[in-house]
Amino acid sequence: MSDTDSFIDEVNEEVRRDRLYGYLKRYGWIGVLLVVLIVGGAAWTEYRKAAARAEAQALGDGMLAALSASSPDERTDALAGLSAEDPTASALVAMLRAATAQDAGNTEAAVTALDAVAVNPDVDQIYRQIASFKSLTLQAETLDADTRRQRFEALAVAGAPLRLLALEQLALIDVAEGQTDAAIARYQDILQDAALTSDLQQRALQVIVALGGSPDLENLPLSGN
Repeated sequence: MSDTDSFIDEVNEEVRRDRLYGYLKRYGWIGVLLVVLIVGGAAWTEYRKAAARAEAQALGDGMLAALSASSPDERTDALAGLSAEDPTASALVAMLRAATAQDAGNTEAAVTALDAVAVNPDVDQIYRQIASFKSLTLQAETLDADTRRQRFEALAVAGAPLRLLALEQLALIDVAEGQTDAAIARYQDILQDAALTSDLQQRALQVIVALGGSPDLENLPLSGN
């Protein structure tokens, strides 16, 4: 009886072995393909990382070389030859071009470059808002007050990174329009904000006094002033 069991076990083992070989012949290529895909994917990832590092380094070197040029025209020409696939890097190049155009006295070109960054949805919000803010300040003498007010108000919403600077610009528009009380009220709000910086606090205090107001010095976020 044990010999029979042993024979049956051997037969079953042989059958299983034959089936396994059959499966390997039929489906083994799938395993090979998976291995190739895994290895190839890892190699592609490393290649992309290396390419991104090389691109970032080349772009950084190009920026430094452009900024080291002695004249705005030379810097403009150097920056014109730079490009980047990454939206953030592209935005930084555009903002450098705007700064160079401003140095060269070409405000229109600077505004155009900044506005392109400000409306690009692929760029991080902080860069879009910086570009929008800078564009508005460059257009203080050319853009009507209502438009500037509307756009600064969009930058002054709660939680916006440039909120206090936008509020300051709104206060300056109030001053230009003769709305002294509104300007003082804005500066008082700025003084009570927890995100207040020492430079902005100093400016706010000076303007309030210059406008004939009395700064509310209680509970100032910054001590020692």
